[in-house]
Amino acid sequence: MIRLVLIFLSFLIIAGCSQPVTKTDLSSEKRIALTYDDGPRGDGRVFSGVERTQALIEQFKIAETGPVAMFVTTRGLDTQEGRDRIHDYANAGHRIANHSRTHMWASRTDVDAYIADIDQAEAALAPFANRRAWFRFPYLDEGGYGDADAALPKRDALRAALDARSIMSGYVTVDTYDWHLEGLWQNALRDGKTVDEAALSKVYSDMVVDAAEHYDAMATDLLGRRPAHVLLLHENDLAASFTADMVSALRAKGWTIIDPDDAFTDPIAAQLPNTRFSGMGRIAALASGAGRSGADYFDHWSASEAGIEDRVAADAVFID
Repeated sequence: MIRLVLIFLSFLIIAGCSQPVTKTDLSSEKRIALTYDDGPRGDGRVFSGVERTQALIEQFKIAETGPVAMFVTTRGLDTQEGRDRIHDYANAGHRIANHSRTHMWASRTDVDAYIADIDQAEAALAPFANRRAWFRFPYLDEGGYGDADAALPKRDALRAALDARSIMSGYVTVDTYDWHLEGLWQNALRDGKTVDEAALSKVYSDMVVDAAEHYDAMATDLLGRRPAHVLLLHENDLAASFTADMVSALRAKGWTIIDPDDAFTDPIAAQLPNTRFSGMGRIAALASGAGRSGADYFDHWSASEAGIEDRVAADAVFID
C-alpha cells in the first residue's frame, strides 16, 4: 500500500513540476512540525530524565504546539521509568515513533542486523498509544555512506525493508545541531561557568528559526514550492527549558506549527533522493541528487559546530 501511495504522490509531483511556478506557490504559508529524537534520554545537569519529560510536556502546553512527534530509542524502555516517560508523552497527545533500539549507523551495520534492530523497536513500541508507523534513521544515515558499490544496495535494501513493513521513513527537512549546543551547555555547567539563560534561549531560538528559513529557501529553489517542513530536535534540557521561546520566535517569523501527521502527507514524502547523501535531511539530499553543490548553498551556522560556538561566544552565553 505504501508503495502505491508513493507512486501516486510521485506522479502528482512530476505533474506539478510541469506547471510554471506562481507567486502563490512561493508565498504559501510557512508550516513546520516539531519532532524530537532519542527519548527517553537519561539525566542531565539541569533536569533528571523524569523532570525533563514533565518540563517538556509543560513547554508544549505553554507554547500551544499541538501534537509533536517523539522518535523513541527503545533501549530506553528497558526500565519502568523509561516506559512511563514515553507513556506520559503519548497520553499528552504526542505521536510516538521508531528511532531504532540501539541507535546504530546504518552504513556501519550489516543489513540483516539493522533490520532486526528496527523490528525489535517496533515490538517494544506496540503497547503505546498514539503510535505511528514511522522510522527515523539514527544520525540521518540511510545506509548510503562508504563505498558506493556496497552503499547503494544497502540503502535500497533498507528502503525495501521499511516498505515491506508499511513503515514510512520519518524524514526531516530542517536539521540543526541542537545536540552540540546542548553539549556546550552541559559542559559549561560541569565546569562551574555562569550561564546567561536569556542569551542561551535566544541562541537556541535563533538556531531553529534561521535553520527553518535556510532550508525553506533551499526548498523553494529546488521544488518551486514550499513543502510542509519537519524539524529535527532532540529530547534534551534545551527543549525542556526553551521550547516556548523557540515556538514564539518561529511564529514571529510567520511559521505555523502543524501536526506531524499533516507534515508527513506532503508530496515530498514520495521523493526518495537519488543520492548517497542524507545527513542534512531530505531537502539537502534532494538538492544533492539534483546536482546542487557548494558550501554557499548547503552550509549554515545552525548545522555547524564552529558556527554555533561562534554565536555562543558572540552572545556571551557562558561566563567564566
